[in-house]
Amino acid sequence: MTWIPLLLTDPSPNLRLLVLKKLLNRSEDDEEVRELLILRDKDPIVESLIKTQLHDGSWSSVDLSGKISNTGNLQATSQALVRLGYLGFDKDHKFVRKAADYMFSKQEEDYTWPIPTIKQGPSEEIHGYDMIPLQVATPLEGLAACGYSTNKRAEKAYDWLMDQRLDDGAWATGTASGVYGRVAGYRRIAHSRWGCRSSTIAVLNCLAYHPKRRRSSAAKRALDLILGCETKQKNLLGFVISRLIGLEESRGWRTYYPKMDAAHILSLCWKIGASLDDERISELVDFVKGEQGEYGMWECSLYPQASRWLTFDLLRTFSHLDKNTDWFSLEPRTPFQQYSKKMKRY
Repeated sequence: MTWIPLLLTDPSPNLRLLVLKKLLNRSEDDEEVRELLILRDKDPIVESLIKTQLHDGSWSSVDLSGKISNTGNLQATSQALVRLGYLGFDKDHKFVRKAADYMFSKQEEDYTWPIPTIKQGPSEEIHGYDMIPLQVATPLEGLAACGYSTNKRAEKAYDWLMDQRLDDGAWATGTASGVYGRVAGYRRIAHSRWGCRSSTIAVLNCLAYHPKRRRSSAAKRALDLILGCETKQKNLLGFVISRLIGLEESRGWRTYYPKMDAAHILSLCWKIGASLDDERISELVDFVKGEQGEYGMWECSLYPQASRWLTFDLLRTFSHLDKNTDWFSLEPRTPFQQYSKKMKRY
């Protein structure tokens, strides 16, 4: 296990702490763990968030890496909470509690959050929609990541998301006057007429944090559909983790999950309980393991400085993936193209 000294010499106390607890199974009483728990707030990844948190508990759209689409502080605060939750911070920390109070204060009577009424680009018109799953999935993911998934108000938000689920098990872009919104090719799902990959992955992320809902039939069906969008892109390996630690810009709202990061998909697989007996998953594992370097590390081509984080994340995923699950796939393996080829007239 040559990766051990490489990961444990990383300058981030939070990464070293995660390695000790999640990979080496050290307890809270371990001397090194206790030392790192004291140092973790001084990690630049965390310290920058603590310093930029506003008085009401939120973060502004420019507090994270890069500029977030101007959907207001809700998205920025959610993304900050997802980052903190990944690092192991929860409601025991005052800056997390303060942010959660802000998020819940913006929740409406039907347990949703308001839809941003903005235009994000030529094909990103949000104004006019009366329902978008992301209006709930985005803030709920931040809350769930920090341990609020079983909060009563969060549970109501989960129920709302389940009510918006399509008959085929996916989630749509949204509705305007009862009509489903268009699904651009880069967000299409194989075998789903109205299913949107961005919406469905966002909801899956929320479900993956819930102790019971993550193994539900709804979560498994949605993951089954996402696995139908088979893609293996080396250059995207580590995209999500790079964004989590603040290297990749946090941009987009509806387009927040436009890229298929194999590491992220495999992470969802073990959290939701998918089996290695599924050929799509075993082939994805083989693809990722084929990219492992001679010292047991994976290189993140987008941001080499995220390589140790990516290595930790993949090692944790592989330690949890199993064949002995009740996973059952309904999706036939068919060629899938994001954009179908146009027929030529001649």
